[in-house]
Parts: sequence; structure tokens; C-alpha cells
Amino acid sequence: MKWLLVLLLALIIFGGAAWFGYNTFVKQEIELKKEQRGEVPPAPVPDISLPEFQAAAQLRQEGKLAEAREALIAFIQKYPTGLHLEEAKDLLGEVNVDIFLSRYPSPEKTEYIVKSGDVLAKIARKLKTTPELIMRMNNMSGTMLHIGDRLLISHPDFSMVINRKANLAVLLNHGVFFKQYHVREAKLPPKQPSRITAKVAETMAWKGGKRVGLGSPDYISSTRWIRIAGAPGYTLYSTPDPAHPNLEQPPPPSGLGLAASDVEELSSLVNNGTPVTITD
Repeated sequence: MKWLLVLLLALIIFGGAAWFGYNTFVKQEIELKKEQRGEVPPAPVPDISLPEFQAAAQLRQEGKLAEAREALIAFIQKYPTGLHLEEAKDLLGEVNVDIFLSRYPSPEKTEYIVKSGDVLAKIARKLKTTPELIMRMNNMSGTMLHIGDRLLISHPDFSMVINRKANLAVLLNHGVFFKQYHVREAKLPPKQPSRITAKVAETMAWKGGKRVGLGSPDYISSTRWIRIAGAPGYTLYSTPDPAHPNLEQPPPPSGLGLAASDVEELSSLVNNGTPVTITD
């Protein structure tokens, strides 16, 4: 029995010495060589921007839209390469739309009182906006107006930048970021110029395989497209999303597919002639 005890004691002593030697010398040498070859993963970078992003998101949840917008703009300027940059841009776009397409007060809006002889299209032309934008901003279900109605009107100056590599359609207002929309699928000709200057040719609404107009009862439930002039094959078309799981209108032969809700929203913001820049 004594020899077993001696053997066990020897194993413990020599094994411990070997483990100590490995960790002290051999392991350090291995890690040093890995580091020299660039194989050691970098130390995790602390996410110092997360609390500020969460605070901005909380402001939006509380309905403090103006404060949320200011916080998100400041966040994007402070962390231009931050971990939550794209999330912040997406959220800023949602906040901008919440303010813009509602009766939420903001400096960008003015009040218009409907007069005798006014129709929606006439008001839109006079005030350089779109009929659908007036409808959405004032929560109107139809185009009917009554003398004395008080309408909130905005005066946007929208333009769009389509970035093919990033799969983004970015909407600018007076040259400043307004919202970005994610391209879900792209069906484009194989050879594309690196930069295309174009404009919105028309916004289209489809129902039952036919075009419908703004005043039609089918307009609200229609499928929207946006055709771009000066860029052959570029049509922003709708693809199914949770709010529109079944689309009657098949996609065009070529173009960029976005969520149906995004195309619906975008088609209410742009109008014929809105500048479009397409880049890589």
C-alpha cells in the first residue's frame, strides 16, 4: 500500500509541476505566436452607446416625439460608426413619419382653412404638396372637403437616394435624412452605370389588375408602385409583409421590391418629379 501512496504523491507533485510549467511557459509562448500571426481575437469593445440609444427609444415609446427626434439626431452625430447606427436611423425615420403624417404639432406644419371651390388636388398644387399627404396628415378617409375644414399642411422638399450595394432607398427632406427603406429584392439589368440621375415619373395604385385613382373606393386597399423616369427598369414595387400578406398584383419584370407598407408610405410622400439619385 505504501508504494501506491508514494506513486500517487509523485503523480500529484510531478503533474502539478508539469501543469504549472505549461501555463507559465508553453501556453504563453503559444499565445504570443498566435498574436504575432494575428490569430488572437480582439478584446470585446464595450457598448458605451447603448444607454443613450435606449433612452431615445424610450422617449418615442412615451410619445415624446420631438424629444425623441432630437435625441436620435444627436446620437447619430455622436456615434457615426456606432453599433446601433442603423437601428437609430430606422427609429429616427419612424419618428419623423409619426410627426409628419399626423396632426402632431411641429414647426414644419401650417394650417389651411378650406374655402368655397376648394378641392384636394387644387389645394395640393397651390401649396406644393400631394393630395394623399394631406389626407394622411389629417386622417381623412376620402377626398371630400367642407368649407371651414382646418387642414394641417406641410411643405416638404423630398428627394430620394437609392444605394444599390446597401440595398437602401433613403428619403431626404430639404437635403436632410428623413427615413430609410430597406430593399428586399432587386431585379435589375446586369450592366448599370455607377450613378444615375432620375426622377419619380408616377405613383401607381393597382386593384384587381387595374389602375385605380386616389378618389376610388379601392384606393386604400390597392397595391402601390413607384415608377422612376430616366432609369429604365427601375420601379419600386410592393412585396408581401405582415400588413399585406397577399398581394393581387404580380411584380414587374424588373425593379426593386420593398415591403408593401413601405411603398404605400413612400408613395404618399413623393410626387411626380421628385429627384432620385441611384448610386453604388
